[in-house]
Parts: sequence; structure tokens; C-alpha cells
Amino acid sequence: MKIPKRLEPLVEAGLVDAVVRQLTSGKEAMIYVVRCGEDIRCAKIYKEANLRSFRQSVDYTEGRKVKNSRRARAMEKGSRYGRKAKEEAWQSTEVDALYRLAAAGVRVPQAYNFVDGVLLMELVTDGEGEPAPRLNDVVLTPGEAREFHRTLIREVVRMLCAGVVHGDLSEYNVLLGNEGPVIIDLPQAVDAAGNAHASSMLERDIGNLARYFGRFAPELLDTGYGKEIWSFYKSGKLFPEIGLTGRYERIEKAVDVGGVMREVDDALKEEAARQLTRREMGQK
Repeated sequence: MKIPKRLEPLVEAGLVDAVVRQLTSGKEAMIYVVRCGEDIRCAKIYKEANLRSFRQSVDYTEGRKVKNSRRARAMEKGSRYGRKAKEEAWQSTEVDALYRLAAAGVRVPQAYNFVDGVLLMELVTDGEGEPAPRLNDVVLTPGEAREFHRTLIREVVRMLCAGVVHGDLSEYNVLLGNEGPVIIDLPQAVDAAGNAHASSMLERDIGNLARYFGRFAPELLDTGYGKEIWSFYKSGKLFPEIGLTGRYERIEKAVDVGGVMREVDDALKEEAARQLTRREMGQK
């Protein structure tokens, strides 16, 4: 097929030998199957910001660090250079997340190169060597739904242990590869420690999984892994193989109303005594 213009620099640099076909066109990027030597990989071409249906929200970019101060100021002002820098930062977030999560043992595609807004990475395949389907294109048995849900909850935990929350996880961002589910699409990933919205995003991600897998195994709709996982994370007790129940009960100490009223009464008496002392001193 004709080489897309955005892929020409990779072909000229010898990183891509041939473009086999277009695989998908999503809300943020177009994916092409490419040949690199003897390997078949995929090339993700990020769409320009004005062409994406997914908008960069401050909820996602909060907490992201920019080392270059000039670049950071330009991004805040929204100048042409700043918009370009913000776009590059948005794209590089996925690359950084892929390397970080792969090192932590999370099931994500292997990244190979990132050149001019094009990410060259592993093509996730099914048992026949064909591009793996997304979860939303698959009909599952109740047993498969429970198994894949359990696997993905474990992957979410592993991600959080690496300090990352996906932020847009659902059946549309998981491929069913030959060895099980693989998590994809991470440009909106957030830093768990640096983003005030991380906990709500984690709960939303896990809620999306419960709703999808709950179509096939309804008991999963009643699970509450999000709050449980975040509570372990906040207390510093989260680790990849932690045992989870899917239940979370917030323990709150009962308020001792009588004790509070006694303290208020004592404070009022002390204040009355002070006022009386002042009046007596004023009369002398």
C-alpha cells in the first residue's frame, strides 16, 4: 500500500521496511501494521489535537512534570510553541508509561521507537498470529469473564504499584492476546501520587471493567475493588500479589456526642469564669 506521509521518515531512516495495511483508526490515533526486517510490528500515528475526540483535560495532565522551565511557561500560556510542546508531552506520556509498566511486569505492548509523533511497538496477536481483538469485540463465557476480570484487576494493582493509573481503562483499551489480556492506549495515564484525581480515575477504570465483565458474570457487578485497592495504596500496604476481597467497608469511629457536649459545656464555663474575673478586676 502507499506509505502514509507520517510514516515516510521512519521508512527513510530504515526503521520501517514496508507498510502492510491500516489496522484501526481510533479517537486519538491511526494504527498501521508494518514490517521491520523479519518482524511484523505496528505503528501508532497520533492524530493532531484538533482531530482527536479525546481532549487533553487538566484532570489528566495535573501533576505531570516539565523539566524545561521555558517549555513549562509556554505550555501554561498556550502559545504556538506551548501547544506544540503540550502535544509532544501528551504523546510521550504513553511511551514513558509503556517502558515503566513493562519494567514492572504489566501486560502492555513492547515499545521500540518513538519518532516524530509515531510510536513503533509490538503487534499483539491472537493464537493464530492475527492482530488480537479488543475485548469489546469478544463474547465471553462466565468462566472466561471471571478469569480475565481477575487478571486485569491484578494488572491494575501492578500498575498502581508502579505509580500509574490508566485513566481511561475499559473493554475498548484491552486486547485479548494469545497469552491473555493486554492493556493499551496510555497517553492519558496519570501519576498516582501527583494527581488529585487519581483515586476517582482508578475507581472509574475498575468500575468500567466490572460493568463489562458483569454482562457475562453478573456477580462481578457487586464488587468494589477500586476503594479497596486505593485504601491499600494510600496506607503504603499495596504490593502486586496482595490478597483482595472486592469488598470495602469504611471504618469510622462513632462520635461520642456526650463527650463533645461536655467539652463544650466546660469551655463555656471557663469563658464565663474569665468574664466574671475581668468584671471584678474592673470594679477594683
